[in-house]
Formats: sequence, C-alpha cells, structure tokens
Amino acid sequence: MSSLIIPLENANDYKGCVLGYGHFNTIHPGHIRYLRHAKSQGQKLIVALKGDGTEEGVKKFEFNQQERAEALALLNIADTIVLLKDNELVDAIYKLNPTLLVLGKQFEYEPAIEVTKSIQILKKQGVSVMFHAGDIQYANIDLINVSERSLKATRREEFRTACYRQGLTTENLLHSMDSWKATKLIVLGDTIVDQYATCEAVGMSAEAPVVVVRELNRRNFIGGAAVVASHIRSLGASCKLISVVGADQTADLVAENLSQRGISNGLVIDSSRPTTFKKRYIVENQKLFRVSRLEDHSLDEEIENKLIENLEDAAKNANGIVVSDFVYGVVSKKILESIQELSRRYELLLFGDLQCSSQIGSVTRFKDFSLLCPNEREARIALQDKDVGLELLSKKLIAKTGCEKLIMKLGAEGFIAYDKGPNEEVSSQAFPALSVNPVDVAGAGDSLLAVMATGLASRQTMMETATLACCMAGLAVEKMGNTPISHADLKGNLIEILNSQGTNI
Repeated sequence: MSSLIIPLENANDYKGCVLGYGHFNTIHPGHIRYLRHAKSQGQKLIVALKGDGTEEGVKKFEFNQQERAEALALLNIADTIVLLKDNELVDAIYKLNPTLLVLGKQFEYEPAIEVTKSIQILKKQGVSVMFHAGDIQYANIDLINVSERSLKATRREEFRTACYRQGLTTENLLHSMDSWKATKLIVLGDTIVDQYATCEAVGMSAEAPVVVVRELNRRNFIGGAAVVASHIRSLGASCKLISVVGADQTADLVAENLSQRGISNGLVIDSSRPTTFKKRYIVENQKLFRVSRLEDHSLDEEIENKLIENLEDAAKNANGIVVSDFVYGVVSKKILESIQELSRRYELLLFGDLQCSSQIGSVTRFKDFSLLCPNEREARIALQDKDVGLELLSKKLIAKTGCEKLIMKLGAEGFIAYDKGPNEEVSSQAFPALSVNPVDVAGAGDSLLAVMATGLASRQTMMETATLACCMAGLAVEKMGNTPISHADLKGNLIEILNSQGTNI
C-alpha cells in the first residue's frame, strides 16, 4: 500500500513525527537511501514536499507536485507525504512539532533560507536536526527480502516508468537504434584477454587450509577496450581499436578476434610488456579468484608516438573517441592531450570510463569530455568525499571535470543519468538494474559505455541513449564472460521489457 498524500492544513494528526523535506523531482537510489535512514529514526516518517513555484517565470521542477508526490508515495517508505504550497518548511515545523528533522546532506553544504530558519526554531525548542544522505551500499541485498520474480517485475516497472517520464516510446527508441549504422567511432585504451577456467571442487588440501580444484575447461574472451570496440561493432556502428599489446600469442588472439568481427586494427606492439591477461577460476558459476599477468609501466616515447599517429589518421573520419582506461599505462598524459586536441580540431565527442578497482587512478583527469561513466566508489575516491549524497556528488564531479553528461553507476541499484543543459542546469533520471540475479557483472560497464558512445555519437538525446544502455547492461550480465551484444538481441530485449504485462509504451 502506498503512502498517504495530504495538504499541510490536514496534517493535524501527525504531531511528534520524524520529518523529512525536499523536492524529489526525480526519484533515484540516493533518495531511497535518505528516506530509509530517516524512517529508521522513529515510528512515523512524514515528508514535506516542496510546491511547484517558478523562478523568473520558469518552472523549478520538471514534474509537478502531484506527480512527484505519487512517485514518492509508491516507494512506500514515508508514512505520509505532506504537500507544501511552496517552500514553507517553517509552517510544517509549527504544524507537526517533529521530534527530529532529517535533511539531505546538500542542505548542510548549501542551506536555503527556509531551512536555516527551521533549524533555528528547532534548536530553540531543543529538537535535533540531522543531515544524512543514507547508508552507502555497494552490494545487492534486495533478494534477501523479496523473491527474484517479484524484484524483476518491480524493476521492469521502474524502467517503463522512467521511459514514460522521459516521453520515450518503443517506436522512437527502435528508430534511434537504426541510426547507429552510420556512426564511426575510435576506441582507445587497455586491451585485456580474460580467460575463464571452469573447475570442479575436489576438497580441502591436507597441506594448507586452501580449496583444491581440478580444471575442466577454459575459454578466452577479449576484454577492456577491445570488448568495448566489439560491442560497438556488434551494435552496427563502425569502429577502430587503438591500443597496446605485447609480442605474444595472446596479442595474435586479439588481432584474429578483431578481424573476425570487422573491427579496424590499430594495435601497437610493445615488446616490453605482455598483453594483459586475467585468468578467473570458476566452480559452478561462482568465481573463486583471479590471477592477472600485466605490466603497467609508462609507455616509452616511440610507442606513444605510434598511438598518436594512429589516432590522427582515424580521427579525420570519426564521430567520436571512446576512452576505456584501466590505468595500465596506455592512456598517458601525452595521449590524453592528443585526444583532446583532436577533439577540438575535428569536433569529435569524447566518451570516457576510468576503472580503478585494483589500480590507482582518478576520473577527474578526463577534462571537458562529452560523457563520463564512473561508478560511485570511483567518484567518491576521485573527489575524496565519502559522506555527501549522490545528487551533490554527481554535480560536484560534473563541475570539477567540465563534462556535459554523466552516468553514475550504482552496481545493483542501476545508474543515474545526468544531462547538463545549455543554461548549465542539470537534469537527471534513474534507471534500475534490470538483471536481479546476474551471472557475471564483469562486462556491465563495458557494454553500457559502448551504447552510450554509439547513441550520443549518433546525436541521440541523453535519456533515450541511457534507456538503451540500461537494457544493454541487463543483457551483458546474464552470460558468463564478456560477450558482445548484437543489435538484434538488444532490440528484442527492449521490445520484450516495454511490452511485458500488456504494457505498450
């Protein structure tokens, strides 16, 4: 049952509550974290929802108060949503006499006049005020509380709701996909070969407390920048991969794979390093551990110059450059400067993803990109901020890097798409993780980056591209190993989700 929605004047029965406050223009996981934390502070949570209002004749919020209230009520976290006529939090304080006011972290850093007055009143009354963004979670706990089937249905409904709120239909999304075949992209970054070794558990070793397995089979997958290029090509766009590999058989495997998939080869051989190789040991679809063979030292000048030559040659006929940086040394400062110069010269869009789960790096080195795709942990490390809420975290990263668009990846919570408009205003939309019990999450970010780059380079809007990227990531994690997703598979998955349960958007 969803929460009750009432005007402030009818809220006489809710005195002594825990009070929350905000506009909740687009509900995303950051709001859910905040609301759950506020709810945990008392028996009843009342949320005072800002009214619509205007600023210089322009609407403050994309969605009206009733739409925002209904979306908030469907979360079923707050007991009641109280509708304010404008921002009159002070009136709500006097009406409700809350035992605690819980505010988002953004109000601690950028307090509004109404909030400052409310805090002063409550302090005189001896009532506490808490600033909290909710607890950060990097793992999925939803399956503990509900069935997989129920969670899948809920997330699909969230996806359809996001499409509806953005005015996206099945027809225009499919039309957008059909425009990809005219797009030409360059992918630059670290090439990786992932080997999956399927094993049988034998037992525990008598010599040491370690698990003993017997290897049964193995399979190689190209990864890193190479699989981003493979996804792009499989989706119908043209692509050239520019990367560094070693003088070894693993590099031959990469070159052969690229040739089979119709991807232009811009590989530069560096005999001082092996082709990055990662081997994962798996027992019954469970990964035990990974062994990596790699070198991450800086490129020498000769190798850098060869990469730059390849970039300059390919840039003349491209729509954009995709940077997939695993911080193994390929995307050096000089290479990055060259990319940005080529972007200005040929008006190329730049798309960046820097993954530093086991390396030292920061996405803030990518300045003035068209799109960045960090996960929450990477963003917090880059900004050295573990406390601020998701909304403020994302806007701080946009401001620091100068990027136009941002995908904030949230793992099992999906992602939030941010789009900076011509007047510097930032709009956002949350998208759920459509796969509720993924087989292998290793390729989710690569597939998402591929669709975002392909769609935006085709001059699609941010939100329609993010919608397709959400479907793509959901497909990518349902198979063991990083396998390119085809245009037809993505199209079929999109149609199936949007039209399920008789819903036709």
